[in-house]
Amino acid sequence: MFILGPTASGKSAAAMHLARHLPVEIISVDSAQVYRGMDVGTAKPSTAERAAVPHHLIDLIDPTAAYSAAQFRADASRLIADIHARGRLPLLVGGTLLYVKALEDGLSNLPEADANIRKGLEGEAARRGWPAMHAELARLDPVTAARLKPNDSQRIQRALEVFRITGKPMSALQGARSGRAAPFDALKLALIPSDRAQLHVRIAARFDQMLARGLVDELRDLQSRFALQAHLPAMRCVGYRQAWEFLAGEIDAKALRERGVAATRQLAKRQHTWLRSMSDADTLDGLAPTLNDAVRARVERWLANIR
Repeated sequence: MFILGPTASGKSAAAMHLARHLPVEIISVDSAQVYRGMDVGTAKPSTAERAAVPHHLIDLIDPTAAYSAAQFRADASRLIADIHARGRLPLLVGGTLLYVKALEDGLSNLPEADANIRKGLEGEAARRGWPAMHAELARLDPVTAARLKPNDSQRIQRALEVFRITGKPMSALQGARSGRAAPFDALKLALIPSDRAQLHVRIAARFDQMLARGLVDELRDLQSRFALQAHLPAMRCVGYRQAWEFLAGEIDAKALRERGVAATRQLAKRQHTWLRSMSDADTLDGLAPTLNDAVRARVERWLANIR
């Protein structure tokens, strides 16, 4: 079973409510929660929640390391089998939808990330700007460039990285997939908020709460314990990137909040678009006051039909 949705759409609360009624174990589908020590900015479940319900794929690696969709596919597949063997129900919860696609459909034959190439691209972008990097991508891989905005730094960087590693455009490699599709059918619930403005209010309140809980202090502590660099995947996570800029003296506290909220809204918009493309997902309103009960009712109907 999947509970998917954009950030601040009520996924975690719905999952914990479901866990009070059914024997579930939660598998995190969140590319930021895999990092140890990054708790405030990733909204990890609390110690009490993790004690009450088994949670998996949280706190796997240090923030200097990287975690891929291929690793998620392998880890989640193993966990799903293990949880079923225990007579319990695997519940996959999160908003990293690339992980869902990797689990269900297999993986594109794309190379793993190369830290040195990424660092070089970051340096080039700092000198030239991301619109110029986008123009370079348009020359090398016009198909991929056509679907990216000139300021979409993360995806432009990945596409250029793939070309520099393989000498081939990403668009030519994405059609071929490795790994079989998942050998199971699953209920997929998409929590899509009905009112974008209300979601934005939630996002702002959530980011303010993270700041109040010490997001900046958390990053400062991580910088003292690890050899962190701005280009690392962990430091590119929403919230941490802006906190990094603040600690580096590049922006002030007001800009930290404004950029953090804006980046979270952009993330939610991308997640919303991806969820809308999932034709096999059942859609529920993530803002509905009865959301948790609706999730439970839909899951119980599905379980009754497959038993």
